[in-house]
Amino acid sequence: MTTATEVFTGGYRADEDHSWFEASIEHMGVGPFKARFADVEAALSVGPDGLGLEGRAAVESISIRNPPEFREHVLNGGDFFDASRYPAIRFTSTATELLEGDRISVRGELTIKDTTMPITARGTFRRPVVDPFGRTRSSIDLITTIDRREFGLDWQMPRPDGGDALGWDVTIEAHLELVRA
Repeated sequence: MTTATEVFTGGYRADEDHSWFEASIEHMGVGPFKARFADVEAALSVGPDGLGLEGRAAVESISIRNPPEFREHVLNGGDFFDASRYPAIRFTSTATELLEGDRISVRGELTIKDTTMPITARGTFRRPVVDPFGRTRSSIDLITTIDRREFGLDWQMPRPDGGDALGWDVTIEAHLELVRA
């Protein structure tokens, strides 16, 4: 295991133009449907207990646009995000480990709507580099899978063949391009 202070020093903030959060779910039994959240904020801090990672994604920034009535139901339906009451998805780490091969494991709490659940996300990190403008940059890519029912996202419709319109498992991916504050 690599210590955080060997790789990261100081605090980092997500570059909002180069960071995203994406959810992928099985759709109609024929393949994945992906929705991206573009309005993402995140911060990486180094403290006496190691790395801390916090983030949020604005539900309103979901990439679903058409048809408008579908977007409205996904955003504000009680069986989906209910964004008028819960405008953001949030994550706060409880433990972050930098592993060999520039791999990372992050345990924390994910909040969707009014439900907070523990999750573990795994992925990779890129060691800090200096960009052409003199800023120090890094990135973290994470992936995890949740059961959407645990977060109150329980809309479902049966297909005529007996299957479900949407899968219950949601794969969540995050790409955070980080700039030293």
